[in-house]
Amino acid sequence: MRRTTIVMLATLALTASACSLSFGEGGDRGGGAGLTSTDTSAAPLDPGKEPVAAVVDRVLPAVVNVTTDVYQADGSSGQGVGTGFIVREDGVIVTNCHVVEGGSRLTVFLSDEDRTEYEARLIGADCLNDLAVLDIDEEGLPTVPLGDSGGLRLGQRVVALGYALGLEGGPTVTTGIVSSLDRTIEAQDPNCRACDNGVRTYPSVIQTDAAINPGNSGGPLVDMQGRVVGINSAGNDRAENIGFAIKIDFVRETIQSSIEDPLAATGYLGVSTTAVTPDLRFQQNLSVETGAFVVGTLADGPAAAAGIGEGDVIVGLNGEAVDSPDDLGAVLDGLKPGDAVSVELAEPEGGTRTVEVELAARPLPVEIP
Repeated sequence: MRRTTIVMLATLALTASACSLSFGEGGDRGGGAGLTSTDTSAAPLDPGKEPVAAVVDRVLPAVVNVTTDVYQADGSSGQGVGTGFIVREDGVIVTNCHVVEGGSRLTVFLSDEDRTEYEARLIGADCLNDLAVLDIDEEGLPTVPLGDSGGLRLGQRVVALGYALGLEGGPTVTTGIVSSLDRTIEAQDPNCRACDNGVRTYPSVIQTDAAINPGNSGGPLVDMQGRVVGINSAGNDRAENIGFAIKIDFVRETIQSSIEDPLAATGYLGVSTTAVTPDLRFQQNLSVETGAFVVGTLADGPAAAAGIGEGDVIVGLNGEAVDSPDDLGAVLDGLKPGDAVSVELAEPEGGTRTVEVELAARPLPVEIP
């Protein structure tokens, strides 16, 4: 998504990006639910095909394109493009945290011919280790099994799949070997809320010479049996044939816990707001001294559909007073997707008007864990 500066500790500085971002204007799953089995007998590789082609045939249907709509407080908007992979047939998807962080809407596209589209939401994350787990509302999806990164050996062949550079025509496939098994790298990422001083540390990652480019973030690095051994997370443009992937063993427990105890879905209005200040009140000729001033709405979101737009001031929600954006967030945290709520808006000439809105599911919590 964002360009990041990668430093291999005690070696050389690299500029890396494994996700692309462009800017323009502006079900609970019950205890005991498990991951896809590592047993390969359910979907054996075709012995009549070239080995890499056989791996791709098996893995590709479970690789997805993850796009993130981002709406900034200054009114600008953008879209990040990354990759993910399906680990359960009921819609559990693994990707990188930096692919979805700060998103206003998450959309997943399957790798099928029709590029079937789904709205997604976050059900778990470990952003310090750059992991996010998503959920889409579907059953019977193709999956890819998780392998054992602890069994990897130097020189072992691996295959990387992902939506490199956001190119049309489906995922890109690259192949190479395991170049190192114990690199520690640091990435300058000022948007990482969980990182110390905006620096994300990737401990003991896999280094590979399989090409990993912008857009590959969150995609699977698989062995020649078609099992995920790593999550592609960083490439570079200052040295050839160097890419990095998070070891799957390192994040397996977080994936499992996200499935067993997913983040609860909360109500989502689809607005970006700022506080009403004396300067803003003067500039916009507002009739109120407090409230949540709407700087923009998500296209096709609940607020936009109800006629709420830029310049409106939200002063009440469901009978609760809203004196600031924090107040608005606090009220929304107690509501659920599908709830019908009344939104009270201040009129420029004084007085208020009330509109009815049906809330959607917030794709991300206010702060990703």
